Amino acid sequence: MKSCVFCLVVEGTAPARILFADDEVIAFHDITPRAPVHVLVIPRRHVVSLAHADDGDRGILGHLFLAAAEVARRTGIATTGYRVVTNIGAGAGQSVPHLHLHVLGGRPMGWPPG
Repeated sequence: MKSCVFCLVVEGTAPARILFADDEVIAFHDITPRAPVHVLVIPRRHVVSLAHADDGDRGILGHLFLAAAEVARRTGIATTGYRVVTNIGAGAGQSVPHLHLHVLGGRPMGWPPG
């Protein structure tokens, strides 16, 4: 989708500090971090949100979480703890309509979130 900023990151036409990429996903640093480590993991293929995923997306959904674990290892938060979050819809704080996981760490996380 030409109007999706994350699709532009996938195409390489929007700037991003990429941490990790493979054939299915890209992980890059959030431009407005909410924690010392705040990385977004997105599928290269446009999926609006988890609510729009279907049975054909099972593989990419698993791959997103494996990539999130790799992000945690590469940023040094795998052993100290981290949070993985996805927001679904504007009411939950989803500001870009492209499925993405937030990998957050580097500080204590409170509960409940939000």
